[in-house]
This record gives sequence, structure tokens and C-alpha cells, in this order.
Amino acid sequence: MQVKYFLLFSLFITSPASAGSSLLYLEGQGVGGYSSAEKSPVYHSMSAGEPMQKSSAGFDLVRKFSSSSGDTGTLAVQARLAHDPDSYNRVEPQVYNAYYRGRAPFGYFWLGHNRPAAGLESYFDTHGALLQALPMYGYGYDRDWGAGASRDFSWGDAALSLTSGSGMRLRAAGNYLASGRVSRGVLARDNYSAGLYASSGKVPEITGYRVLDGSEKSYSAFGLDYALLWDRWELRADLRAGEKRGMHYSAALARAGLNLLDENRLKLEAQAVYDGMAGMEGWALSSGASFAISPYLTWRAVFEYEEAMRDRRLVTQLYYYLPI
Repeated sequence: MQVKYFLLFSLFITSPASAGSSLLYLEGQGVGGYSSAEKSPVYHSMSAGEPMQKSSAGFDLVRKFSSSSGDTGTLAVQARLAHDPDSYNRVEPQVYNAYYRGRAPFGYFWLGHNRPAAGLESYFDTHGALLQALPMYGYGYDRDWGAGASRDFSWGDAALSLTSGSGMRLRAAGNYLASGRVSRGVLARDNYSAGLYASSGKVPEITGYRVLDGSEKSYSAFGLDYALLWDRWELRADLRAGEKRGMHYSAALARAGLNLLDENRLKLEAQAVYDGMAGMEGWALSSGASFAISPYLTWRAVFEYEEAMRDRRLVTQLYYYLPI
């Protein structure tokens, strides 16, 4: 099914342009490292079952539509072919963004594969990064299929979404996830955002693009997130708790980043993630660096210690993002 999505969205590149403008980027990355738990080289930044990050090549298309009254909407399509010799599918088509976002009398709406209205992941894009937010640790959804709506206010914003709860893969078997978030401050406008959010639904058990268990189970999340851009510093935090697979959990993330050199070409980061699933508590502690070799080529490296698996993992990445 993912192959069909990949081919379908690729057609947007060659389709005739409507009124408006388009931006097309070619994306490529090489990922490799070493894991002490596996005692061997690895070719993924998280686990082999997760979609990010793996050696891949693809495209990122953003097309804006307009009329005589101004911009009316945006189409975003981002897809890759990823390779990982350790994963279930050695060559895996990945659909990341695939949504239309349009204006409405109340604000904005979107349809497709986009960010649910919950947590840091609702406004913090990590599509090329090695350090990830809570969804890649098993709590929440970086992207999900469905629909959403949002509205900006002078004091912040509010958003709602109703999605499938199946993450990267489209699934319709009675599964759903309703989410809502309200924030004080908008990061892109105010350099800070403090959010309160909640999610509830019935979702399948998934790892990356694989559905592990066909039966849908209750899922809930209640949390607080915070992000601050101050001088050369970037501070982010996310704290949530709820129920997953019939068990109560808590999860937390704290990250500090420091931008250095001209045009912030060098970034140093440290992150701590707490996994509080009952009976499986543990920490994942990470430190990373990112250096922009050129406007189109970035080198990244991250070292992570996972307490639960006693794993020490070092991963490096070369990431290419070229406008054409």
C-alpha cells in the first residue's frame, strides 16, 4: 500500500501548476553507526522498526495556491525510499507529509497526513534530525492520517485534530484518535510557546509502518509542552501521562540546544527522555552536534545511552536538501 501512496504523490511533481507557486527539494541522507547492545554496525538512528532516520532519497514538494484575494491553501508532499539492511523491509517507501492546508472563516483546516494537535511534535519539525521527540520513543504520533483545524489568536493558538491513530500507515478498522491543544504564545511569532493538550482514542499497535496487533486498544495522553528561543539558546520540554495498551504511563522530554558560528551553522544539543511505562521505566540520554557544511549539506552526529536496553549507540548522518 505504501508503494501506491509513494507513486501517487510523485505525480504532483509533474502535474500542471495551478495559480500560485511551487517549491521542490531533493532530499537524501546516509545514516550509519554502532550499537553496543547489538555489538555491530547499525544503519538507523532509532530502532530498525522506526521510520527515522535511515539512508534514503526522496523529494519534498510545497505548492501554494492563490486567487485574486491572496493565498488560499498549501499542498505539502514529502516522500522517500529508505534502505536499512536490518529492517523488516530493506527498501521501504515512506510517506511523511501528504496534506492540504487551507483557509477557512474560523482559521485554517488540513486534510491528509499531518501533525496531530498534541505536544511538541505538533509544531516542532524533526523530519531530518537525529534527535527526536516523544513519538519516536513510543508516545504519540509524529504524523497521522486524518483532518484538523486551527486558529491563531493574539495570545497564542488553538488546534483540534481527528486522525486514525495509525501513524505512518493509513488504517481504517474502527481506530481513531481525537486530539486538542491550546497554547500561550506562538513560537514563530513570539519566540516561545507553552501548550496544554489532550488525546483520546482507540488505536492499533504499530511500529513504524507495521501493524503489530490487529485489535484496537484505548490510548490517552494529557500533557504540557514548552519551547523557548532565547538569544543562541533553544529550550524545549514535554511532559505527558495517560494509558497505552491497558497500562498507565508517564513520559518526559527535556532538550537544550546552543547555536554557534555565523548563521548558526553549528548546533550543540543535549536531551533527556524518561520512559515511565509501568514496569519498564528508564532513561534515554543523548548528546548531539549538527554542522552546516554548506547551505544544502549538513553533518549530524548523536550519542545516546538507553538505560532499559543497556545500549550505547553512536550514529552519524550526512543530510542533503537541495532546492531545484
